[in-house]
Amino acid sequence: MNRSLRSAALYCFLLAFVVSLSPAPLRAQPGTVTPVELPALKGKKILVVYGGWEGHSPEAFAKRVAAWLESEGAAVTVTNSLDVYVDEAFMSTVDLIVQYRTMDVITNEQEAGLLKAVRSGAGLAGCHGGIGDSFRNNTNFQYMVGGQWVAHPGGEIDYTVQITDKNDPVTKGVNDFAIHTEQYYMHVDPNVKVLATTAFDGSHDPWIDGAVMPVAWKKYYGQGRVFYLSIGHSPGTFEVPEVWEMLSRGIRWASGSKYLPKEEWMNPVYPSR
Repeated sequence: MNRSLRSAALYCFLLAFVVSLSPAPLRAQPGTVTPVELPALKGKKILVVYGGWEGHSPEAFAKRVAAWLESEGAAVTVTNSLDVYVDEAFMSTVDLIVQYRTMDVITNEQEAGLLKAVRSGAGLAGCHGGIGDSFRNNTNFQYMVGGQWVAHPGGEIDYTVQITDKNDPVTKGVNDFAIHTEQYYMHVDPNVKVLATTAFDGSHDPWIDGAVMPVAWKKYYGQGRVFYLSIGHSPGTFEVPEVWEMLSRGIRWASGSKYLPKEEWMNPVYPSR
């Protein structure tokens, strides 16, 4: 064997030996959340709008989310005024709107500005009453969100959440979990992509025993991505790892409206003939 062949053989032997000593790839342990590729927030222009009913601690929510967004490199504007929606020039530059505003009143002009921004490609993300019970007299807003709160039988109770879509980036690797908070009963658009659900046991209202209700979904309104999570009654709910994981991932997903192709996953509850 000539010198070059002997050198090549020795190199291959040493390489195989080093590889054999390398540790096996790390695998997620049972119960952990596997990191998922979603749009980055760095450089995105994000508007956080809070207010409405103080029982939901809207300012605390805004501070927590804004701090996290800034830590991810986003350019964040925080306001408790709905007049920002009327500023068409500003709204046209926004990549994502995160709203947490419960049981409030919005003017026709403010609503029109918000709807136009999302329809044109700004994402919208929120949770609980922050967008699921914001403006009870505005059906166009509810049509955009994809649902509206109508009851939470029993108030704050113990219940479980089932992850129904285990392949979507927002919920992949997230396990079913138990939680103590309001269990939202909602009127829901049948064309949303449901990611997680909860079942009512009828202990408070027997006529809804066994009813299955969406907890998290995503949809489109025009070109804008819309994400909703029904959990988020108080600051403590965001300490539940699965809740924060779904919310933060949903925010990331919704931020990609202007930059990523539209996803095709329409699967209506009531199929066409």
